[in-house]
Amino acid sequence: MKIILILVAFIVMGLLWVKLGSAGEIPRQGEVAPAFDLPDQNGKNQKLTDYQGKWVVLYFYPKDDTPGCTQEACTFRDDLHLLTELGAQVIGVSVDDSASHTEFAKKYHLPFPLLADKNGKVTDSYGALLNLGIMQFAKRYTFLIDPQGKVARVYQKVDTSRHSKEIIDDLRKLVK
Repeated sequence: MKIILILVAFIVMGLLWVKLGSAGEIPRQGEVAPAFDLPDQNGKNQKLTDYQGKWVVLYFYPKDDTPGCTQEACTFRDDLHLLTELGAQVIGVSVDDSASHTEFAKKYHLPFPLLADKNGKVTDSYGALLNLGIMQFAKRYTFLIDPQGKVARVYQKVDTSRHSKEIIDDLRKLVK
């Protein structure tokens, strides 16, 4: 009887893990990108429609001021002139609050918006929310959105040290 109870407990825990950890659907290439309206590190609300006519590099990241997230943000910062020349705007999103984003942006001189998705709704609409019940994080996903607001590329496996270069290479092919 004890073994059956233990097995049932593991099955229930497994089902809860799957349920709590699952996110919304990831938008596919060619689909209209989900809208957003979120505050940035300066308290200014940013909307996807604000960037109509531009390429948008919308990257989701787990946590401000952690090694991988810092490396990713700083490579975008260092390559921003190339991304801008290609007509792209970089926007970072995590479930951290605006105050955390303010400190992170100041510490690393990040010149692009970092959006605070405290309730995780936008992150979930991009299929990037990892909800563990008591904690939630954004998965490290990036969406390249074209000037018409459609998803041009989806990056689910991100190497933080070279992701910016990967985006630049893809933009060069797409911008022709």
